[in-house]
Amino acid sequence: MNTELHQLKQQFPIGLDVNWVSASLAPKQSTINDWLLDPTSLTARLKRHCQEFRVLLLGQQLQPCPAHEALQNDDGSASKGISEGEEVLVREVLLYCDNVPVVFARSLLPSGSLTGEQKALAELGEQPLGQVLFNNPKLTRKVLQVAEIAPSLRLCELAKMADLEVTHSLWGRRSLFHIEEKPLMVAEVFLPGALAYQ
Repeated sequence: MNTELHQLKQQFPIGLDVNWVSASLAPKQSTINDWLLDPTSLTARLKRHCQEFRVLLLGQQLQPCPAHEALQNDDGSASKGISEGEEVLVREVLLYCDNVPVVFARSLLPSGSLTGEQKALAELGEQPLGQVLFNNPKLTRKVLQVAEIAPSLRLCELAKMADLEVTHSLWGRRSLFHIEEKPLMVAEVFLPGALAYQ
């Protein structure tokens, strides 16, 4: 493993302690807005924009869900969200297009959701989670939130390690998905140089 990859993997877990707000507060600039609010698979969209797409698994581990990442449904339905302290499998990856990291993704997969067919989600390695999720006809998205991430935060340090210059705030989104009433959370942050900012 080269030194840069080793350094990146040593940063796990990065975490995302940021101020998530309703998707209705997404920036109005059409390009970033279009990427943040896109209801389709981000993996599939990125693949259309590059010759070579790959996933770097920074790490994954079981831990209690931190308070700032607990997420409940906002549609008034009875289906459950992810509660503070609940055991979750945290997975963090970088998505690369043509050898440039363009997205940092952090997923929380509650232990209770990793049963039956969904057990396989714990063993994806460097396969993209998004591709697996969006290939499942039973997938529903319950919540979509966005966040503006200041250049001083830890994620931006990771971007600098990957030779990306952070000169502006970064934008991210997080979604609460359900597969057969099993909740899971996926957060994605667009790194500098991502098409979302162009």
